[in-house]
Amino acid sequence: MIDIATLEARVEALVALPASEPLPNDARAVVDTLLSALEAGAVRAAQRDDSGTWRAVPWVKRGILLGFRVGQMTDMSVVGTMGDKGAMFSFFDKDTFPLRALELKDGVRVVPGGSAIRRGAYVARGVVCMPPMYVNVGAHVGTGTMIDSHALVGSCAQIGERVHLSAAAQVGGVLEPVNASPVVIEDDVIVGGNCGIYEGTVVRERAVVGAGVVLTRGTPVFDLVREEIYRSTADAPLVIPAGAVVVPGARQVAGTWGKGQNLSLQTPIIVKYRDDKTDAATALEEWLR
Repeated sequence: MIDIATLEARVEALVALPASEPLPNDARAVVDTLLSALEAGAVRAAQRDDSGTWRAVPWVKRGILLGFRVGQMTDMSVVGTMGDKGAMFSFFDKDTFPLRALELKDGVRVVPGGSAIRRGAYVARGVVCMPPMYVNVGAHVGTGTMIDSHALVGSCAQIGERVHLSAAAQVGGVLEPVNASPVVIEDDVIVGGNCGIYEGTVVRERAVVGAGVVLTRGTPVFDLVREEIYRSTADAPLVIPAGAVVVPGARQVAGTWGKGQNLSLQTPIIVKYRDDKTDAATALEEWLR
């Protein structure tokens, strides 16, 4: 059993040491314990409070950064030969962050073909990983989620249950600054192909993000149904409402010259809220899981 309070106190004590000082002998063990706690879901890089607001857990993110400080570069190349050319695939990284070791009993389905899950990522039972995909350190992926081909789950990103990250979807990572909230995708969200969700954006439960939509802190989202505009602020991320169906759109640029050139800017638009017709169109066959 991991004592979370003791672990937090030790992480904070270690990160407070000047960079010029050598770390104590237990630093590597502390990092290993934190990464194991992340993998078990005992701690998370972000949490949702009673009001529904997601907030970063700074000490966890500081502990992940400590792992880079304490780690040593090592050869992680895949064993194999191509004639006299040596290893087939050469990888060199900090030894504190190898690939996460999975076993059949973990209940995670990783289809052969080049997928990778980094040490310190939580991946629940029932998750399906289609090749090639990648889950970075500190990420949390809920049960029943499908991560499709070429999809990325960035560092500390929080992915809920029964989410579908379609092919080439990019969920950005936010490791620094430690107080910055990571990207959050709540339960039952559909993220279309070639989407990009970055910079702490929160997508509420059951939303549908159509193929090609890009969401960032600087992206205004226009709601045609409620006639509102959603933006991030200095204190809050961009939040996509629950059940919203977001598609790529455009708006005319301001200024006479821009209008004269018929220029427009990419703008996500909420065209409807999820209903039975939407559910039928986005339904995933359970037998695929």
